[in-house]
Amino acid sequence: MVLSLFSRSPECLILAAERKDAHTMSRIHGEAFAHGWGDGEFESLVSQPAVFGFLACPEGRARHAAAGFVLGREAAGEAEILSIGISPKHRRSGLGWRLMRSAMQEAARRDAEEIFLEVDETNLAALELYRKLDFAKVGERRAYYAQEGAQRTTALVMRHDLR
Repeated sequence: MVLSLFSRSPECLILAAERKDAHTMSRIHGEAFAHGWGDGEFESLVSQPAVFGFLACPEGRARHAAAGFVLGREAAGEAEILSIGISPKHRRSGLGWRLMRSAMQEAARRDAEEIFLEVDETNLAALELYRKLDFAKVGERRAYYAQEGAQRTTALVMRHDLR
């Protein structure tokens, strides 16, 4: 499935993630986060019926050259973003917005009424994106994120109404 959404970076296609994309998502996750998830974790997640995801692939390039991904899960009318990652050289290009919009549309298609995510309070770029997408803070998990050699930071729990 290919989704066509307006964006500042039309040279990337948004494709439904598949099990064969586990290594690509693991690579991007490792570039985006201090503690990256392995291929097996992504393979396990993508093979679950309740999990959905998307890749942002530069047009004309193979799937393994994807610049970003998002994974979500829907259950009992609620959805959550499990992870989203954008390769550093592709940040601030609109891919995060496109991936999140795709995930939100898929969650709504699966009859989710709301979607949640957690974000590090220090991740200002992500917070800006989520606020533009009308996510609102609904809770906190203090000292949730650990960075090597740094103080633990708070996870902000954010929610968006899909109705």
